[in-house]
Amino acid sequence: MMSANLWGTTLTACALATSLALVGCSKDPKDAQQAGAAQQMPPTEVGVVVAQPQSVEQSVELSGRTTAFEISEVRPQTSGVIQKRLFTEGSYVREGQALYEIDARTNRAGVDSARAALNRQKANLNALRVKEGRYRQLVGTNAISKQDYDDMVAQVKLAEADVAASQAELSNAEINLGYSTVRAPISGQTNRSTVTIGALVTASQAEPLVTVQRLDPIYVDINQSSSELLRLRQQLSQGSLDSSNNTKVKLKLEDGSYYPVEGRLAFSDASVNPDTGTITIRAVFPNPNHLLLPGMYATAQIVQGVIPNAVLIPQAAITRTPTGQAIAMIVNGKNIVETRSVETAGVQGKDWIVTSGLKTGEKVIVDGVAKVKEGATVVAKPYQPQATAPQGGAAQPAADAKKASQPEAKTEQKSTSSV
Repeated sequence: MMSANLWGTTLTACALATSLALVGCSKDPKDAQQAGAAQQMPPTEVGVVVAQPQSVEQSVELSGRTTAFEISEVRPQTSGVIQKRLFTEGSYVREGQALYEIDARTNRAGVDSARAALNRQKANLNALRVKEGRYRQLVGTNAISKQDYDDMVAQVKLAEADVAASQAELSNAEINLGYSTVRAPISGQTNRSTVTIGALVTASQAEPLVTVQRLDPIYVDINQSSSELLRLRQQLSQGSLDSSNNTKVKLKLEDGSYYPVEGRLAFSDASVNPDTGTITIRAVFPNPNHLLLPGMYATAQIVQGVIPNAVLIPQAAITRTPTGQAIAMIVNGKNIVETRSVETAGVQGKDWIVTSGLKTGEKVIVDGVAKVKEGATVVAKPYQPQATAPQGGAAQPAADAKKASQPEAKTEQKSTSSV
């Protein structure tokens, strides 16, 4: 009896050991497979750009307004009543073109009076000259005294002075008569007329008759802060900026479009406005079609200099520390990620202008910066701005879905085996 019980106990123990051995054998390979898969994860793929130094134009965007190249407020230079308006309001007029006719009867009478006075003075001068000639002959024979002759010579000179004065008065009267026709002092576009036919105007009155503006070329007055100007001059003094070709200016209009013609810098204030802390910069733009009108708001892009040996890096590749230090992540020759401190000097389009911190040929990570850390091994591929983002956006959810489905399948297998 005891032998039978002992034999049964022995069989039970063997069966239990066999079951434990089978369970251990069935579990260990799965754990080893999972551990091996975790160790054999492929390196992360990142998009990189190769650092290539080049000369980069440094520009600044500043707001400004257009101003007419020449402005003339036409005022009458003689008094009278407006008889005719000889131009169409808003039309283009040329220099010297007649704009208004003022009643010229008074001025014409003044010319006639001055001419008559001149003729009288001339006649008197001729008579005195004849008399002076006779006195010259008589004084030679002592028929008259030398004093009488000297007095006659003086009278002739006085008569000559009177003729000159009368001639000047006649010229002034003719000028005033010419002012009866008001002419355009410059070529340009007219605005509305402030007077109509029949209006009485006076010489040098405060209100202009009309304003003429020359619009081709046209000015753009731009305000630049004194701090920006100081930084620019420091860069020039340090030799980090070349200003030999810094006259180009591009113009962005109010609707966001760009003016098709580049301008040039023409003037810069020599002092800072104490009220605004800015200086005024004036640029000149050709305006043959009169697309630009005075008073329009515009944004000027001024090329202030050229930065030699700069690198253009997409903005997504540069991050900043809490202190503001710019950081770039590069892939070294062993495909290992390194962090690098860089210096920037503004932006150009969608790229940072990097002035130091990168070497020629280094691979800078643009796509995948958030997925890697320093020291990680990666696979570098050329950065493709337009193609990478859509593909990554579609592939990442699929990979996440695949990873999420794998633990569920394993759980089902385990539960099945335990059952």
